[in-house]
Amino acid sequence: MLEPHFLDSHSAKVIGGRPAILGCPLDVTSTYRTGSSEAPSAIRISSDSIESYCPLLDRDLADRPFADLGDLHLAGQSLEEKLDEIQVNVEKILEQGGVPLCVGGEHTVTLPIIQAFKKHSGKFVILHLDAHSDLRDSYEGQKINHSTVMRRVVEITGHENLIQFGIRSGTREEFHWIMEHGVLASFRPGLENTLLKRIAGRPVYLTLDLDILDPACFPGVGNPEAGGWPYKLLERFIKFLVHVDIIGLDVVELMPSIDRSEMSSITAAKIIRSLLLVC
Repeated sequence: MLEPHFLDSHSAKVIGGRPAILGCPLDVTSTYRTGSSEAPSAIRISSDSIESYCPLLDRDLADRPFADLGDLHLAGQSLEEKLDEIQVNVEKILEQGGVPLCVGGEHTVTLPIIQAFKKHSGKFVILHLDAHSDLRDSYEGQKINHSTVMRRVVEITGHENLIQFGIRSGTREEFHWIMEHGVLASFRPGLENTLLKRIAGRPVYLTLDLDILDPACFPGVGNPEAGGWPYKLLERFIKFLVHVDIIGLDVVELMPSIDRSEMSSITAAKIIRSLLLVC
């Protein structure tokens, strides 16, 4: 049986200068609830329910080619091997001039992606959308997992290149770190120019944990947190991305089996369609 593809993807090979979807079905360190490894396939299947045209952006995927490279086969490997596999494959996309759009999987996938970018790119800013700060130094005795991923990332890029949005959960130590380093930002209508000034013309990497959305509109995540962004605010943020230089993205932490209505998977597909169109 052929693997599903996202909408009518134009190619199974990287297209220079255009986005390339790469499924990263990692689900090793998830806590409370598991199942994010099912997300890439579920999103592709759900994409059949949406159109290629995006009214928000007045753009159509039919006019903007992109590749779907399928999923990495990570079963049977250690966490270190899985992360290495992700990094190697992102490096291949970059070497071919593509724009990686990685679909998790748990948020830990961001670490090897950033390691790949550090080899191939100059300075860039990371926009991190999430309910959780993911800035613990360690969690359950481990230095690398979904709760520490952004701490490991800033050790590579420097905290001055991180801007976080939507954070509403974390330890006391994490929030003290956030305040000390000034990485948390607000986003609402009218603040777009302020954010553009903070980005200061640098290339942008976006990491989007879907639990930034309020669970009332997006319940299919492993660690839901009340009080999240409404979908319309995320749309506004995506529209803002048209004005920046996107060099890569990841979308993580969908757990399809939790939302039997499939609305979370369909919404994730709609978000990815929009992200493909801002690249």
